[in-house]
Amino acid sequence: MAAHRHRPLVLAAAVAVALGAGAFAVTSASAAEAPLKDYELTWGIKQSYRSYVTGMAAGTFTPSGGATQADGNGAFTFTDGSGTYDSGTHAVRLGFAGSLKIASELHGFELTLSDVRFDSAAAEITADVTSGGTTREDVPFADVTVTRTMTEMETRLTKEAATVLGSAGYEGAAGDPLTVTQKPAATQTPTATPTETASGSASPEPTSSTSTSASASASPSPSASSSSSASPSSSDPASGSASPSASASGTGAPTRGEIADGTLGWGVKQSFRTYVVDGAAQGKITVSGGATQAAGNGAFTFTDATGTYDTDADTLSASFEGAVNFKGHEANGSYGLDLTLSDLGVELDGGSGELTADVDSLGKTSGDVVLADLSTDTAGLTAQDDVITLDGVTAKLTKAGAEAFGGFYAEGTELDPVGLSVALSDDAELPDGNGGSGSGSGSGSGSDGSGTSSGTTGGAGTTGSTTGGVSGALASTGSEVPAGALGAAAAVTLAAGAGVVVAMWRRQNV
Repeated sequence: MAAHRHRPLVLAAAVAVALGAGAFAVTSASAAEAPLKDYELTWGIKQSYRSYVTGMAAGTFTPSGGATQADGNGAFTFTDGSGTYDSGTHAVRLGFAGSLKIASELHGFELTLSDVRFDSAAAEITADVTSGGTTREDVPFADVTVTRTMTEMETRLTKEAATVLGSAGYEGAAGDPLTVTQKPAATQTPTATPTETASGSASPEPTSSTSTSASASASPSPSASSSSSASPSSSDPASGSASPSASASGTGAPTRGEIADGTLGWGVKQSFRTYVVDGAAQGKITVSGGATQAAGNGAFTFTDATGTYDTDADTLSASFEGAVNFKGHEANGSYGLDLTLSDLGVELDGGSGELTADVDSLGKTSGDVVLADLSTDTAGLTAQDDVITLDGVTAKLTKAGAEAFGGFYAEGTELDPVGLSVALSDDAELPDGNGGSGSGSGSGSGSDGSGTSSGTTGGAGTTGSTTGGVSGALASTGSEVPAGALGAAAAVTLAAGAGVVVAMWRRQNV
């Protein structure tokens, strides 16, 4: 277990606000546990695992008993959380109603998670796991980096979770962010605000209140936290969440000229990122030169755009700074996969165009490779507040792009959508400092804050029951190739380059 699991919760003392003013009268000599109720826990386990279950495993997630799942194969929410708050140690312990059935007939597994619990003092999530007619109680599922607000908390999967999920590669891997909140009551009046002591711990202190209700409560507020919880989401760019912006508005910039700044958001392809970090490549993704990667092995943002635009002719030519390197299949210090994309460029003319990049693969460099054909939902380019923004631009792999990826994907394969924002004047403000929906964002997985996302080592094991199951490593790769073949491919790749997995990935056409 991680060292932090046994330290008391200091920052989450804000939960004490929910107990009302009476709780603050408890002295250290008479510190006791006070009841908590009406809490919700939201956690997605791990995005790549959800993609595997509903994708290659052709399986399902079935929440029941009050548990729910967000649309789009999203995170799970467990409700009716109740438990205790220890006014002496500021520890929060909650149990939640609802269960989650995870099943795949194709890959031969079925398991149910229930009695999900959060313990801030132990800094962990546990759950009862039922599989093959047997229930194991209080299985440690994830270590949690507890924050005062208890929102978007980082999680790391345990060895036990890796066994349950069927892949040793999940042990120690970053899970989805965890949020524990109190369900808002019909009427709530805050009666106290927690403050930080000189030692850095949070101690609740009452403040003035006009409420006459001694039972009024307030859910934890997103106030001061010792760690950033507003990390970007691990979801991939939403294709079609927004069409290219073409709304008419006034702009002080001329209809044609030089681009002052801009960002490009693109995830390349989600399944490729998963393959590199969590799959057979057992590798890592590194960004440099001003590029960043969203946490959760998310999409990339390239910055400092230069180029030209013409809104009358609906043309745009932009280049972006930054590079991303995909590296994997390591043996004796050498890599069978070592691919770098840099100097990304976008050319658009009347709603169609191309995405280019300099490509370095295993030491061989090719400049201005046309990686993808681009198409927008509208041909027009319109500036708003001196910014042209395009979201959800469709990108399809070209023949040259397929060669750049060593034949992992066939020509015409749809890649992650592209998003970009370019400023037409020096004082124009780019939206959120990113390139629209294509920038993608994430929380809690594989990012160390420097923009480098480190891979996790896959391993043997099974998903669910062994009957009719597949290698646990496949839960990460989303592949149906036997584990032995994956191991052999990794070894052969070192001698023959990334192209040795061509046949395997063409079969999947992931």
